[in-house]
Amino acid sequence: MFKKIFSQKDSNFNNLLLSIVVLVFSAPSQATQSQTLDRNQWLKARFGAQHEALIPVVAVADMLFSCQQQKQINENQTIKMLITQMDKNTLAEKLMTCLAGESPKSDTALNYGLKGCFHEQLANLPAEEKQQKMRLVTQSINELSRSERKKSFTQCVTDQAINYLQ
Repeated sequence: MFKKIFSQKDSNFNNLLLSIVVLVFSAPSQATQSQTLDRNQWLKARFGAQHEALIPVVAVADMLFSCQQQKQINENQTIKMLITQMDKNTLAEKLMTCLAGESPKSDTALNYGLKGCFHEQLANLPAEEKQQKMRLVTQSINELSRSERKKSFTQCVTDQAINYLQ
């Protein structure tokens, strides 16, 4: 793209101009990145241990919630209730029961986790919009590789856990 914009014969001029454009456009983002890194470092120092301990609880709660929904087990619990009110051992036992012999590391459990995590991320949307977005989540889950789904679930759970610390 820059070659089209700067198609003059003087390559020194083009290099200089390109350097200026890159410098101008990258300077604000570097400052923002620096502020974000400082905030993230502060958050990690202050809440790192709590966050690390909360991540597996959130992941199991997401899996359990979605598993119960899929199997129409009417526990009438929200993900928030599972995370904040249920003992982590009970949470794990309920997930194992719901998975009915499947491993919590299985594709099925991973897919449940993704659906649960996105269910909570979209909780504040109107019902119709939420249903539409959840259909997109389900479609995306079916199209992504296992490694991409694991990466997405990890990021979603990490973000979700941060929200519980705030």
